[in-house]
This record gives sequence, structure tokens and C-alpha cells, in this order.
Amino acid sequence: MDLDRWLGEATRAVQEWSAGFGPYQPHAALDVSDETFAPVFAEFTDRLRDNYPFFHPRYAGQMLKPPHPAAVVGYLTAMLINPNNHALDGGPATARMEREAVARLAEMFGFDTHLGHLTTSGTIANLEALFVARESHPGQGVAYSAEAHYTHGRMCGVLDMDGHPVATDDTGRMDLLALEEVLRTGRVGTVVLTTGTTGLGAIDPVHQALPLCRRYGARVHVDAAYGGFFTLLAGADGPEGLAPEPWRAVAECDSVVIDPHKHGLQPYGCGAVLFRDPEVGRFYLHDSPYTYFTSTELHLGEISLECSRAGASAAALWLTFQLLPPTPQGLGRVLAAGRRAALRWSELIDSCDLLTLYQQPELDIVSYFPAVEPATLSAIDHASAGILDDGMTARDPLFLSTLRASADAFARRHPKVDGDADGARVLRSVLMKPESEHHVERVHDTVEALVRHRAGRAGRNRG
Repeated sequence: MDLDRWLGEATRAVQEWSAGFGPYQPHAALDVSDETFAPVFAEFTDRLRDNYPFFHPRYAGQMLKPPHPAAVVGYLTAMLINPNNHALDGGPATARMEREAVARLAEMFGFDTHLGHLTTSGTIANLEALFVARESHPGQGVAYSAEAHYTHGRMCGVLDMDGHPVATDDTGRMDLLALEEVLRTGRVGTVVLTTGTTGLGAIDPVHQALPLCRRYGARVHVDAAYGGFFTLLAGADGPEGLAPEPWRAVAECDSVVIDPHKHGLQPYGCGAVLFRDPEVGRFYLHDSPYTYFTSTELHLGEISLECSRAGASAAALWLTFQLLPPTPQGLGRVLAAGRRAALRWSELIDSCDLLTLYQQPELDIVSYFPAVEPATLSAIDHASAGILDDGMTARDPLFLSTLRASADAFARRHPKVDGDADGARVLRSVLMKPESEHHVERVHDTVEALVRHRAGRAGRNRG
């Protein structure tokens, strides 16, 4: 789509709508001439050049990419009006869009009933889910995978709840035997299961953990902030298809969090929290002397810990879902491309002598490290950090990232590596842009060249 065209249409549409309310004179205090604006804007755009090319396939580092043009147009169009989705009188149109978009997310996860809303981030969405967990299970703590996002430990502190990290297996998934040991203590009222850890993309066995949690009366919250949209590939044909059981079990869990600003093609920040039982809305009850007066319908602000929230986020997500819906044939095709890219790269790594897979990718995150002699943690750490730096400073740069793996985690995956340190950095690439599918061979060749060049330089220095 032609972004320039539709941004122009956006301003025209809002101007036409505004004109319907009659003329008025903007205040002189707001006047800024084009001549005054031009040099400031030039400095602004020049400063923005100090960024990494998140849009380009040669950026294979963190979980970053630009939003879809439809999301940009939707966001900027609504932002010109600047609705606030806290209360219906702050943004009637975008509040309805939010409800419709959230309903589509609930349908994607298989919820028959739901209560939910958008948030400014997955962190806040998880905070809300744990807040409800605290209110429904007072005095009890939260168990979460030791490789879950750090937000869960942090939010337990904010909410004055005990956090219980649970050991993981040799693929980064929650160990169910370790989980049962924690549940037996009677101190845990909620278990957080992660479908797509941010480090490795590991998927906790939701379908196996759920009956175990129910046996001990624990609430189950699913942190699908990163991997949630991959439910669209559950049971799909082809190499990108995922085992359906963990994803289908989400429909029976109590709450789920997802970040549309990751695989939902949205700008930051756009998270979402959904509860299967609408009755949890009672935990949010509050009153306001100056909002909630235009409708007897439940306002979004009455089921949210946040107050002001950008209606533009809801508009962007709604517009995107009209074009690329959260279905296997819509957004599923976008995720399938990244998943195929990760699988292809893992094949290339397996077939070369210069790189070693840290573990097989479950989603679209590839973890690997340079083959070094001697094979020690300290040597791997040094080589991985060097490849990262060399890639970013090369004439044709390649942007990767690193993940620190503990000595224990490394030993379980690569027992022949000498554990001479407490851990090591490995290289990590997130292939969440569908364009990666067409560039993965080139990216792999570049990494190989970086490893080869570094090994040759080391050999010359020894000589």
C-alpha cells in the first residue's frame, strides 16, 4: 500500500470531519511557521538516523520491527483526534474498535466468554493478570518458569506477592515435576505458563500443566506476550506447523496476555489482557466523579488498572485486523514465513562446521554459537561477543544479539563443552520479519564469513 497516499487521505478525512463542527480560530500561541519548523525537523530526522535498521532483513537481533503501514495509517488518523479509551466519552468510536479487536483475540485463543482490553505493554497486561490473581487467591504466591520474562518476578514485588521460580528442562520449558513440588507447599495460588519465552521461544506444556494446577486449586495465567499469535500455526500443515496441544489448552486457562506490538504488526505500545471469566471485573470496581457518565455500558476504564490509554492503539489494531485478521490465512501467513526462516537457518547451521545450534528453534528465534577450539564456555562467550561487534561495524553490517546461558543450561544441551565459567553468551536472532524467509541464506553466509574472518585473525595473532 502507498503510505504517502493514505497519510494524505488521513489528514483530509480528519479535516473534513472537523469542518462539520463549524469554523474557529486557532490560538496564536500555537502558531509555528513552516520556516521555523523546517530546521528543527531537519535536526529531528537527523537524530533519528541514530537507530538500527529494524525494517531490514540484515537486522536479525532483537524483537523489533516497524508496524504495518495499515497500522501506521490507523494510528496517525486517530491520533489527530486523540481519543482516550479510558471512558466512552473520551473515545466512543475507538472504544468500540477496541472491544471488537479484543473479541477477535479472544476468539483466536478459543475463549467462549471473555473480559479484556488493550494495555500499553505486555508488562502492564501481566501486572493486571497478577493483580486479579492476588485478589482471587489472597495470601498466595505465583509460580513461573525460571526462564519466564523477568516482569513476573518484578510484578510480584509490586503486588507484594511471593514469587516462586520453577526449574526448566533442557529445552527451556517448565519442568512439571519441579512445578508439582512447588504446588505441594500450598503457597501458590497462580501458575504462569509461557507460550514463547523471550530468550529462546520455548513453549511451556500448557496442556500437561493445566490439569496439574487444577488438582492443586491453582489459577492458570498464560504469558503469550511474545508467542501468542503462533496459535494460528497450531496443527497447520507444512514445516511451520506447531503441535496443537499447548495452544488449544489456552482456551481452558484463566487469563492470557498477548502483545500485538510484536507479531500483531502494531506500533509500540499495544498489549492486551484477556480473562476467561467476565466476573473478574468485580476486582476492578472503582468510581470517578467526572467520567463514566455518557453510558450505562461498562466503560473500558472500569476493567483496567490503567487510566488514560491511547484510542489510536485500538484504531490501528482494528484497521489492521480488517486487512490481516488473526486467522491462519491472515496473520498466520506472516508468522509462518518467520517460522520457516528459523527452521531453514537451523538446517544451515547444522550442516556447517563453523556454527553450532544452541537448541532447536520452537518459534522464530534461532540460538547458536561459533565453533571454537578449545570448546570452553569462556571461549564461546568471547567469540560470540566478538561476532556481535564485528557484525555491527562491518562495511555491510549485520545486526545480531546475544543471550547469556548459564553453565548448567549449557551443560544440559552441550555436555562436551568445558564449563570453565559460570555461563556464556550465545548468538540469538529473532526472525519475526517475514522478509527473513528470503534473506536467511545471505544472513547465514554473512555470519559464517564473520566467524571465518575472526578465526583467521586469531590465527595470525598467534603466529
